[in-house]
Amino acid sequence: MIQIQAAVVSDFAEPASYRPIEIPEPRAGEELVEVLAAGLHPRVRSGARGAHYTSSGRLPQIPGIDGVGRRADGALVYFALDDDRFGSMATRAVVDPRRTIALPEGSDVVRIAAAMNPAMSSWVALRRRITLTPGAAVLVLGATGSAGTMAVRIAKLLGAGSVVAAGRDPRRLARLASLGADVRVRLTEDLDATASALAGAAADADVVLDYLWGAPSGRAIPALLRARTDRSRPLDWIEIGSVAGPDIVLPSAALRSAHLRLIGSGQGSIGPREYLAELPSLVEAINAGRIAVETRVAPLEEVHAVWAEQPQPGVRTVLMP
Repeated sequence: MIQIQAAVVSDFAEPASYRPIEIPEPRAGEELVEVLAAGLHPRVRSGARGAHYTSSGRLPQIPGIDGVGRRADGALVYFALDDDRFGSMATRAVVDPRRTIALPEGSDVVRIAAAMNPAMSSWVALRRRITLTPGAAVLVLGATGSAGTMAVRIAKLLGAGSVVAAGRDPRRLARLASLGADVRVRLTEDLDATASALAGAAADADVVLDYLWGAPSGRAIPALLRARTDRSRPLDWIEIGSVAGPDIVLPSAALRSAHLRLIGSGQGSIGPREYLAELPSLVEAINAGRIAVETRVAPLEEVHAVWAEQPQPGVRTVLMP
């Protein structure tokens, strides 16, 4: 066993605390890396509550699903982990080299740690779950969150002709025009009015990137389908997140009366090899500044206090040992 310092979750109802913990020695084909930066993503928080659909329920747990590290030979790498027991929020982590990609020296480790996970959600969805036709019309539901904001930009980078951005935060919504949003729709508590507004703005969308799900999506899907000029035209509705709720109520007629294709995108629907194949081009886009991300950096030893704070909308927290 190897003793390290790490953020440790001992109770799913409590924030992580910084303390010593032992992790297993690398097995054959694995290696130990020095962790330089790890993102405190919403996905990390849900896993640390035992609430993510991939959670095994094992404790104690070191949270963190990815990060930037340095190998024993000095090489800088981005790494992803698939073990929910021993994660990346630690001074060192055991990684599978097949789940790492080399980073150029001089890469901004904070930007990479902050952006890879949220950017990957739309990048991989548009590259691996559907065939995005050049010039396609895309609707992003939940566009004022970090991942949704990146999705607006990524849709344009990958060839979308127009993007409708829908979100709650009016300040962030206003800024999305500069990132490629052609139309912006404010989401409100009035679900029927919001669904009507979405139908008016994106009735003929080709793709929906849905970070909301729940009641807003349950109302929006029938409204958009009823408003389509040609209901036989395919609409790929890609479910990525569920910040508005884990379930929807959808009339069966919605599936019969229009060419609706409901698709999920996440761990399980996309294999590790597919994810890894997309990482080099995504790293290049982040390093080149083509995908914007707002960051906040905090020392790993302050994880307990940071964890308990209310996350800032649109800002990704990165912990550094």
